[in-house]
Amino acid sequence: MSAQAPEDDLQVWVDQDLCTGDGLCVQYAPEVFEFDIDGLAYVKDPGGELLQSPGARTAVPGRLVLEVIDSAKECPGDCIHVVRGSDGVEVAGPEAA
Repeated sequence: MSAQAPEDDLQVWVDQDLCTGDGLCVQYAPEVFEFDIDGLAYVKDPGGELLQSPGARTAVPGRLVLEVIDSAKECPGDCIHVVRGSDGVEVAGPEAA
């Protein structure tokens, strides 16, 4: 069994309480992240709809896995969480091992 999660098994969410509005995530993966009128980043569902509920998660498109993980690693607010959908283990973000 591979140590890496299947690409379509990853989910991402943003903790808006920690978001600094820096915008790296929107630059790295604009299909996944977007600013709302409050100046904070949110995730979008596969149809492009902004998910504004606290802790709302969306699937990470396979072709954007690296960009989303880089967003989590580079985020100055440490507010982006990338987790495996199967077990909820954080693979990138402030709680990643």
